Amino acid sequence: MSKRRSFLLAALSLALLAASGAQAQNKSVAIGYQAPLSGENAQYGVQFRNSATLAVEQFNKSGKLPGVTVLLKFEDSKGDAKEGVNIARKFSDDASIVAAIGDFNSTVSMAAGQVYAQTKLAQLSQTASHPDFVKISPYQFRNITTMDYESPLVAKWALGNGAKKIAVVAIQNDWGQTAAANFVGAVKANGGTITDTEYFNPGTRDFRSIITKISRSQPDAIFLAAFYEDGSAFLQQKTQMGIKQAIYGTSSLSDPKLLELAGPAANNMYSTTTFLADSPDANVQAYVKSYEARYKVKPQMFAAQAFDATNIVLNAIVAAGGANATRAKVRDALAKTRNFPGVTGITTFDPETREPAKTLTKLQIQNGKFVLLK
Repeated sequence: MSKRRSFLLAALSLALLAASGAQAQNKSVAIGYQAPLSGENAQYGVQFRNSATLAVEQFNKSGKLPGVTVLLKFEDSKGDAKEGVNIARKFSDDASIVAAIGDFNSTVSMAAGQVYAQTKLAQLSQTASHPDFVKISPYQFRNITTMDYESPLVAKWALGNGAKKIAVVAIQNDWGQTAAANFVGAVKANGGTITDTEYFNPGTRDFRSIITKISRSQPDAIFLAAFYEDGSAFLQQKTQMGIKQAIYGTSSLSDPKLLELAGPAANNMYSTTTFLADSPDANVQAYVKSYEARYKVKPQMFAAQAFDATNIVLNAIVAAGGANATRAKVRDALAKTRNFPGVTGITTFDPETREPAKTLTKLQIQNGKFVLLK
């Protein structure tokens, strides 16, 4: 073999070794994120995407996984269960994806969860609060409180404030039915009376017939399980009709958009939340500052839920070995999450039920602002 040929072979070998080394140093792992980026609930999906993008960008710059880049792969579920199932199949077939986040509502999350259970891909929903979601399989997690915790808390709160007869108005879907059922059960168990239980279809903006009906029973208060679009219309029409009963709302109503859309009609409404943008907590303020600088608006509760969900998965990827993380290892690392210091509070998963141990903050709208109640 000539010296020239030997030199060329040696150079080629070195180049291949360098290329393989560079490839090893630039390995990527991916997180699949399914959310409604279009349709009725697109505003929530966009907030999820904003926070998840922010979290992953910050993580990749942090140096926690040298030589490894975490990728986010988004898919639009449109808030439709069939789309959610199709996305779950797509993510499950993508070998680079080691965990999935989403979906927004319980119906879509649970439909997709059936696929993730079969393909053994960990699924963490930032907002699915139906009690049965985590019962699907050992691969379902959530970092939000459930309605079997939130609704009784609000029921006892209303009763403690002197409301003995309460009307219930809830959106007609899995989440709304669960919220209403748990609230009704808690009111009755604690000596109160339910005067009416009324459901409305998603997208409803005219609540006058429901308001007229429940007002005839003269309740002391009204429990409203809705999102800010429906809730703002309900509050405005209630005020216009001269109905003065106090409103106790679900945490889904603790959104600055409600203040903007409902105006003065929102004043005095009670609600709960896992996140308050005005909190003095340094962790919260760092997130709010970054989010506001990037997206020119303050984040609200659902955006914060997505930020924490993404960071919880990122921590699990690190614990699972980073570049060597497998789906099984990530799932097990998620189950071992303890005292995660998120912007929505400390999160610890029960290793068996995968339910989060979290608390809710009580708020009241006063003079157009959410005010923390002690």
